[in-house]
Amino acid sequence: MALSYYKEELKKTASSLATSGKGILAVDESTKTIGKRLASINVENTEENRKAYRGLLFTTEGLGEYISGAILFEETLFQAHPDGEPMVKKLEKLGVIPGIKVDKGLRPLAGGNDVETFCSGLDGLVERSSDYYAQGARFAKWRAVLQITNNGSPSKLSIKENAWGLARYARSVQESGLVPIIEPEILMDGSHSINKTAEVQEEVIKEVYMACQLNGVFLEGTLLKPSMTVQGADCKDKADPQKISELTIRTMERCVPASVPGIVFLSGGLSEEAASIYLNLMNKQPRKANWNVGFSYGRALQHSCLKEWGGKNLEAGQKALLARAQANSEASKGIYVAGSQPSSDEALFVAGYKY
Repeated sequence: MALSYYKEELKKTASSLATSGKGILAVDESTKTIGKRLASINVENTEENRKAYRGLLFTTEGLGEYISGAILFEETLFQAHPDGEPMVKKLEKLGVIPGIKVDKGLRPLAGGNDVETFCSGLDGLVERSSDYYAQGARFAKWRAVLQITNNGSPSKLSIKENAWGLARYARSVQESGLVPIIEPEILMDGSHSINKTAEVQEEVIKEVYMACQLNGVFLEGTLLKPSMTVQGADCKDKADPQKISELTIRTMERCVPASVPGIVFLSGGLSEEAASIYLNLMNKQPRKANWNVGFSYGRALQHSCLKEWGGKNLEAGQKALLARAQANSEASKGIYVAGSQPSSDEALFVAGYKY
């Protein structure tokens, strides 16, 4: 069916995902990546253990008070909970909208600099998205990754290629009724300043929305998932949280159309506590556009949860998840008190977190 058929539904879904005080749980780690998470708590990477962990998340009572949507890996979308009920049904019972990671991963960009990549998965995407919709998914996610280096990355080629890929993806999934989350991530790798990040991020996001315009993407039925505007991990001049929040909002105001209903920030290697503090300060900043400023966190929602679960302690894991979900819910309303919820201030940055 054509995009026009789904427009009202797309707008409604995007608005629901961008509900004030709620955010998105990004639990779309590939089998290889979730294996690394499980290995950190000495749990074997088997389908049974992946099912047990994700089942813990999707049966956390009260999670829907703070979480509007959950991004799933394809395995999980078609999987049943250990009790036999589909995972999608577990989420629906919580009032959480199921979503799906639709990209096929990053590939080296021919003609680009050594670190540059493009995101694959456009072939057959409209048809795959129809299958995901039939299974209960109502939104999608596609991650493009750009890196700032001293030798000129991201190049003009990289910026244009990744913007075009995001726009083609967005239009394709909208054709099948899925709200696209548009994710142009700027990695924290490097020694660049926060001002350099802001300069590059502005160029990238502007290019993304130019490509969206050319592809006829229905912006009212989309969300943006950008990085926060921070300095490189190796930069010696560390910006304070207030400056980070100010530059992040300034960057968004310069680039993001007012018709986009919500911006859901990724945590990108920030600690659980830093991710909440920065988001809280952003929501205290005056801003010209009316987008909902929320979160779509993976590690910053799951780190303590995984450690507390440890492969066997369901109650402790769910308690930790709820604590971080509540903290970020409060942060998305600008009312979070730092340290008021149990959290980890352990840095979650991993150099070269591309694949």
